[in-house]
Formats: sequence, C-alpha cells, structure tokens
Amino acid sequence: MPDLSFVIPAFNEAGNIQRTLREVAAEAERLGKTYEIIVVDDGSSDGTYEAAAACSGQIPLAAVRLSRNFGKEQAMCAGLSRSTGAAVVILDADLQEPVSTLESMLARYSEGYEVVYAVRASRHDESPLKRVLTRGFYKLLTMGSECPIPANARDYRIMDRKVVEALLSLPERNKFMKGLFSWVGFRSCAVPIELKPRHSGKSKFGFRRLFRLALTGLTSFTDWPLRIWTVVGLAIACLSIAYSFWIVLKTLIWGADVPGFATITTAIFFLGGLQIMSIGVIGEYLSRVFSEVKQRPGFIIAEEFRAGSPS
Repeated sequence: MPDLSFVIPAFNEAGNIQRTLREVAAEAERLGKTYEIIVVDDGSSDGTYEAAAACSGQIPLAAVRLSRNFGKEQAMCAGLSRSTGAAVVILDADLQEPVSTLESMLARYSEGYEVVYAVRASRHDESPLKRVLTRGFYKLLTMGSECPIPANARDYRIMDRKVVEALLSLPERNKFMKGLFSWVGFRSCAVPIELKPRHSGKSKFGFRRLFRLALTGLTSFTDWPLRIWTVVGLAIACLSIAYSFWIVLKTLIWGADVPGFATITTAIFFLGGLQIMSIGVIGEYLSRVFSEVKQRPGFIIAEEFRAGSPS
C-alpha cells in the first residue's frame, strides 16, 4: 500500500496534465513518500487520456477514461474507487493549487487530523458579482444543513483511508462532494492557500455548470426551500384574513364602496407566481428523487490501465 494516492480529475486538460503529473511526482519524491497517481479523464475530447498515458513509463500511474462527461463529482468518485493508498490526495489538473502546499498539509495530517482541506485565502481575482453569489450560496447552504460546510473550501485535500471508504459507501447518485466531505465527519482542519493562474486553457466551470452544482448542493443538503413555503402560505393566509376583516369593518363603519379590481388582479398574479415558484422547488426535489430511484451508476468506465508499482 503506497503512502499517498493522488486522484486528479481532468476534463480537456491535455495542455496541463503532463506538467501536473511531473510536479506531483517530484513533490512526492522530495517528501520521501511512496505514491501512485490516478488520472480520471472525464470524457475529454482533446487527448487528455493519451497525454497522461504517455507519462506511464516515468511514474506509477493509473489512468481511467469515463465513457462520457459525467462531471467532476463523479470523476472524483471514480478516482477514489481506484485508489489504494493509506491516504488520498484530491488535486485539480490545472496547477492552480500549488503542490508545494502539500508539505504543510501533510504536517497537519501527521498531527492526527483525518481530513486536511485547502481553503481559498482570497478571491481578489474574481468579479464582484461572483464573490457575492458565492458568499450567498454558502449562506443559503448552511441555513438548514445538518452539518457545517466550510465556505471557500477546495476539493484539494488529504483524506485518511477510512474517510475514503466512508465516502465510497454512500449510495446517492447526485453527489455534492463538498457536502459529503463534511457529512462523513472525522477530525478535520483547514489550510489556507493562494491559487495560481492556470498554466494553460481556461476553466470548464461556466455559470451553467456552477448553477447546476449549486442546485445539487441545495437539494442534497437542505430542505428549507421546501419548508419555507409552509411559512409563506401561513403568512399569506393570515394577511388575507386580516385584509378581509379590514374590508368588512371599513364597509360597516364608513360604508365605503370597495371596487377592488386592481387589488384582485394584483393578488391573482402575485399568488399565481408564488404557486409556480413553489411547484418549481418541489419539482427540483422530485427530479432528484426520480434520478435516485432509477439506480443508474454514477459513472461508466470506458477503459483504464495501471502502469508501474507505487514508488
């Protein structure tokens, strides 16, 4: 069993993957650790798998090609399922997370922590809108979550073997890994890091992917979007009763005529909008249930190989 298994999910990272593999291998050897590197090609179209395979004669490498793009969460799970190390390090393929921080993270791991995760120290390179949306997402996520999910936590982390086994035992298909990392528990600590610019290429996480991931996180770890409609419905009912009493009193005391066309029209549109929103929220949760009951595998492996023994 090697000391460390490096799991590197990659999607269209042919321009980065070889350099990443060399840097990871050099750092592991500098630290005197036996290791293996597992690259998971998440349905790339640019030759990422072949670029990784070209390094197989130089480092202990396992490469997995998924049959299509299943998303980073499932790619990480595929890599974890193929890992054999006493501890597992998840690392992105774009070199933004400096591997030089591995030494300080291993130092915390040696202190008895079972999970050591990287936290982004600052977001100065992001737009103000993205910073606001990120902050709002984590606040919404922690409102009703049964376990605290650290804000700005990266997937870059070291996990003990028993943590990995606990993660692999979870049966759900729609995975939000940042939430699952927190849900399984174990002794954890954070290490702040500064991200570097990408060596080549651009981020594959556009607004659409981030939005879908946010929805998965909210529906997987909170139920307040469902519960809030009970409160909204009760509040509207109370306001309706109060308004009805006011109309009756106004008519009895002052004898005022109440045409009410504008009021009724506004109320119909307002309540109709609320009903559509609430149905949409329920639909999101039902779609997750529908996806789970089909029991399709989270990922399908098209091919894989393992070259060399752990160094």
